Order: sequence, then structure tokens, then C-alpha cells
Amino acid sequence: MPTCTVQMLFDGHKARRSGGSRGFTFIEMVIVTVIVGLFAVAAQLRLAGLLRKQTFKSQVQEFVSALRMAVVAASESDRRYEVVVDIPQQSFMLREITSPDLFEFAEEEVIMENYFNEDCHVAYVQFDDGEYTNEDRAKFWAGHAGWAYGGVVIFLDSEQRPHSVVVNRLSRMIMLTEGEVTLLEPKAKDDVPF
Repeated sequence: MPTCTVQMLFDGHKARRSGGSRGFTFIEMVIVTVIVGLFAVAAQLRLAGLLRKQTFKSQVQEFVSALRMAVVAASESDRRYEVVVDIPQQSFMLREITSPDLFEFAEEEVIMENYFNEDCHVAYVQFDDGEYTNEDRAKFWAGHAGWAYGGVVIFLDSEQRPHSVVVNRLSRMIMLTEGEVTLLEPKAKDDVPF
């Protein structure tokens, strides 16, 4: 039976390796570290931008959800709801109206309350009856028949780009669109042709 003999040359292998291959020099190591650092910083900046964008969208979506919750709950019951946009405080609140006085409310009426951060700023609110505010509270009332009146809430993101939340009193729809939506001005009684 034939046998196979394998001769191992450990000493030759070590000799070839130490003579033919050398490790990283200090300069090569610094260059590689700088390149990896640049990639890490670029990824971090991109991630921060995405998080800011998501923060803006999530805050506006939470506001839209409060509006939708108010109009749906009111249409399915005899209850009335109010969504208050507080421009000076940069916040909003959803509450159930339980008393005949719309301007006083108890703490237990509050269903949801939240503040907007610096990435999401309420610029102004314009109602479909022509009323406008950029420095006061704006209130949207929802009852069984729908919204008492509609309007548009303009938000600015961290790059000062406008986004519009449109409350349509005729269809009960709430839409979020990029850009600044302008409502049609109400006509004077003299301008109506019939």
C-alpha cells in the first residue's frame, strides 16, 4: 500500500511571511481611522435629519389624529368636542365639552394634550369664515352634525417649510398637505348673485 508523506515547512513559511509582508504603518492606520470617522459622522448627520423629519411628521400626525378623533366621536354620539390650538404655548388640547359655557372647562374634560417642539411650529390658523390668528388660541368645535366651522392650521418644520392641516366642515375631512393652503375668502352679501 502506498503511503503519502507531507513535509511541513514551518520555518520557511515564517521566513517568507516576515520578509515579504509588513504590517500597517502609523500613517496608514491614521488615514483609515479618519475615513471611518468621516463615514460615521456622515451617517450620524443623515440619521439626525431623518429623525427631525420623523419628529415633525409624528407631531403633526398626532394633531391630525386628535382632530379626527373629535369629529368621529362627535358624529357617533350626542357629545361635543373641542380641539384648541394654543399658538403662544405651541400646544394643542382635545377635550369633551360637558358644560354650556364653552370658555370654562374642568380638568377631567381633557382627553389629550401635547406640546410641539422646536422642529414643529404653529405659524397661524385661518378659519373659513375669514377669522385669522397667529398669536392667540384657535378653537375647532365638533358636534353631531360635524365641524362648526373649518379652517387651516399652518405648521413650519425645522427648515421653515410650510405644511397645512385643512379642516373641511362640509365633508368632515382633515387633510395634511405640504405647502401653504389658502382658503377662499368669504364673499360679502352684496356679491352673491342670487
